[in-house]
Amino acid sequence: MEMNIALLPGDGIGPEVIAQAVKVVKAVGQKFGHEISFKEGVVGAAAIDATGDPYPDATHEICAAADAVLFGAIGDPKYDNDPKAKVRPEQGLLRMRQKLGLFANVRPTFTFPSLVHKSPLKLERVEGVDFVFFRELTGGVYFGEPRGRNEQGTKAFDTNVYSKEEIVRLARMGFEAAQKRRKVLTCVDKANVMATSRLWRETVQELAAEYPDVKVEYEFVDAVAMRLIQWPKAYDVLITENLFGDILTDEASVISGSMGLMPSASLGSNVKLFEPIHGSYPQAAGKDIANPLATVLSAAMMFEYAFDMKEEAKAISDVVNLSLAEGVVTEDIAEGGKAYKTSEVGDWLAAKILG
Repeated sequence: MEMNIALLPGDGIGPEVIAQAVKVVKAVGQKFGHEISFKEGVVGAAAIDATGDPYPDATHEICAAADAVLFGAIGDPKYDNDPKAKVRPEQGLLRMRQKLGLFANVRPTFTFPSLVHKSPLKLERVEGVDFVFFRELTGGVYFGEPRGRNEQGTKAFDTNVYSKEEIVRLARMGFEAAQKRRKVLTCVDKANVMATSRLWRETVQELAAEYPDVKVEYEFVDAVAMRLIQWPKAYDVLITENLFGDILTDEASVISGSMGLMPSASLGSNVKLFEPIHGSYPQAAGKDIANPLATVLSAAMMFEYAFDMKEEAKAISDVVNLSLAEGVVTEDIAEGGKAYKTSEVGDWLAAKILG
């Protein structure tokens, strides 16, 4: 099969971890007989430095024409520490999601047997955890209008807006995923306070009749924030709006023991984008020490979600599990053992796939 993949290395450690994912993807292509081509675009702070725009038109054209997008990270301290900056890397991320129609962020949380002891939670709470968030990406308070400040600059306001259509398309993805998993779906909202949350709950209640095999639960976001720590094994598929999902998925990411291990996907009607959740980690940039496994597992998600190639995806996840079991890992999870370089881990994974 021919595959055209857009590469957006981005900022910080993005270029380094994307390079390792490319090694693994090429190895999978060679092993399974796929012809894979790559085309690179700039995004984030790197794009601002090069063009003045965090998501240039040329990059958008590369992404829109691709079968899938592999994305590294966005963010740079020189913008983080300047709250008055007119152009920011994160604006590129939001615009990319909006222009590509990436309305659903898929964030799995699971544990690795060889690393479960690194979780900040007790073993009996996290062993066997396996749930996935479906977060709506293009609506809510991040995109709602109006927004701004009053003339005196003493008050600021943002607007949270959702349409029923936006909720339906995200919720259907969640229901369909639940049907393939343990058949439990949790709608996360704040319906006791917020009008948008009441629309979410009403819409999901209407859709539930179409999925009689799925058990639907409704929980307030603050309760979910607690239960993710108290009883994370209670969850299977969770669906929620943009802001709530942004916060809860970061909370969930530490359950595995390392943010450097969790992949994600952003799905739309046409384009599908895959990225690690760990951010740009500028302190490690250029040092060849960043953990590439989340990006490599994002490539595994790409084969499964973009190309429906479960065998190829499993080949990647299997070698990642092998690298963890055999200690071929970067310094963040080496635990006193040998710490491999980012590039060495990528080389090892690719060689194992071909071997």
